[in-house]
Amino acid sequence: MNDDFDDFPLPPQLGWMHDQPLLLASGSETRMAMLMDAGLPLVVSPSDVDESVIKARVKSEGGTAAHAAQELALAKAATVSQAYPGQITVGADQILVLPSEDGEIWFDKPDNRGLAHKHLSQLSGRTHELITATTVCIDGETRWSSIQTSTLTMRALSEAYIRAYLDTLGDEVLWSVGGYQLEGLGAQLFESVDGDFFTILGMDLTGLLSHFRDQRALLS
Repeated sequence: MNDDFDDFPLPPQLGWMHDQPLLLASGSETRMAMLMDAGLPLVVSPSDVDESVIKARVKSEGGTAAHAAQELALAKAATVSQAYPGQITVGADQILVLPSEDGEIWFDKPDNRGLAHKHLSQLSGRTHELITATTVCIDGETRWSSIQTSTLTMRALSEAYIRAYLDTLGDEVLWSVGGYQLEGLGAQLFESVDGDFFTILGMDLTGLLSHFRDQRALLS
């Protein structure tokens, strides 16, 4: 087997002016690719924040999914940034919300194929919101934050299609909330999408880049 990856160069970097690379407090390959494709030098250090604890607390306090997403993004960025003095750190989180008679139903990433099947069946033929929170911290202090809401309407999916979709994606269906990936096969799931493409993928990239330019961390 040829282990030479020289034929697969990293995306070119452009305009980063900070003396340290950007730090991403997430293990998301999609967020990592977004930042690297945008030309930013990147170091990845996933946060070990227990998301379930924060979500349970926000729910018990009567908070919204948007509030929970903001707290999660902040907790991730703040925790990781404290371990890397002076380094610009980005945290992000998403929560999918399906309206119901009893209020909001919050969706997390499915843990297994059965749960992914259940999520797609619940979302089939219905409109839901995808809330994306993005936060920048330095030394544990918030420097910028964003909360964006996208509205997506999933077409009515047949049982045969759901099975075929799950068979084709395999474990990749477990990588994203709701079990869909809009940048790939997930595009087939929807009737309409209203929202910024980058935020649907997992991060307010355009807002983030604007913040970096305002702070002269990125060439304008």
